Amino acid sequence: MQPAVDRDVRVGRAVALAGIAASALLAALNISVGLYVESSAVFATGVEFAGDVLASAVVLVGLIIAGKPADENHPYGHGRIESLAAFVVGLILVAGGIGVGWNALRAVGDHHPPPSSLAIVVLVIAVAVRGIMSALKFRVGRRIGSGSLVADAWNDAIDILGAVVALIAVWLTARGDRFLAADHYGGFAVGVIVIATGVRVIRDATLELVDTMPDADRVAQLRGVAASVPGVAGVDKAFARKTGFTWHVDIHVEVDPAMTVAASHEIAGAVRRRVRSEVRWVADVLVHVEPAGG
Repeated sequence: MQPAVDRDVRVGRAVALAGIAASALLAALNISVGLYVESSAVFATGVEFAGDVLASAVVLVGLIIAGKPADENHPYGHGRIESLAAFVVGLILVAGGIGVGWNALRAVGDHHPPPSSLAIVVLVIAVAVRGIMSALKFRVGRRIGSGSLVADAWNDAIDILGAVVALIAVWLTARGDRFLAADHYGGFAVGVIVIATGVRVIRDATLELVDTMPDADRVAQLRGVAASVPGVAGVDKAFARKTGFTWHVDIHVEVDPAMTVAASHEIAGAVRRRVRSEVRWVADVLVHVEPAGG
C-alpha cells in the first residue's frame, strides 16, 4: 500500500472510532430521556443513534479490511470491502427507519403527559454533536475517497434533520393536549428521513460495486496526463474502476508504429509513472500500447 493511502486509512479509522463513541453516548442519552419523559420523538432519535453505532462499526471494519495490501487472490487489493461496508450501512439505515416509523405510528393514539423541557435539551445536544461529526466525516471521507465514511457522514447529516424534526414535534406537544400526537408524528417523520438516506447510500455504493466510471472531469485529467508523456501520439481508451479509496486504470496509448517493442515499452512505463505521481486518486495503471493511426 502506498504511504499516503496507509495514512488515509489510519485517519479514517480514527474518525470512525470517534463516530462510534459519539453515537453510543447520544443513543444512551436520548433513549433514557425518551423513556423517562415519554417522548416518542426523542426515543425514536435515540434508537436511530443506536443504529448509528452499528453502522459506524461496519464502516470501521470495512476500513480495516480495505487497508490490507494486495495479495495473490486479491491483486487489486481489498478496497471493495469498503464499498460493501457502505452498502451495508445503507441497509441498516433503511431497516432502522422502517422500525422507527412503524413504532411511532403505533403510538399515535396513546395518551400521556407532554414531554418535559429535558427532551428539548437532549435534542439540542444531539444536533450540536451530530453537526460536528458530520462535518468531520464529510471532510475526511471526501479527502481520502472513502465511500463508507461519506455514507456515515450522510447518516449524521440526516440525524441532524431528524433531531430538528423531533425538536419541533416536542415543542408542539408542549403547547397543549391538542398537539400531543405531534410527538409521535415527529418520530414517524424521523423514520421516513432515515429510509430516504439509506436508499441514497445504497445507490452510491451500488454504483461503485458495478464499476461505474469516474466523472468526465477525472477522465479528462487522466487522458491529459497520459497524453503529456513524450512519445505518446494519442490516447485511444481510458477505463477506471474504484476499489475502496482509489481507482485502478486501464489506458490505451498510441505510439509511432515503427518504434521498437523496447522503446514502446519504455513509453508505457513512463505513462504509468506519471499518472501515478500526478493523479492522486489513481492507485495503479495498466498501459496498453497501440500503433498510431492503426
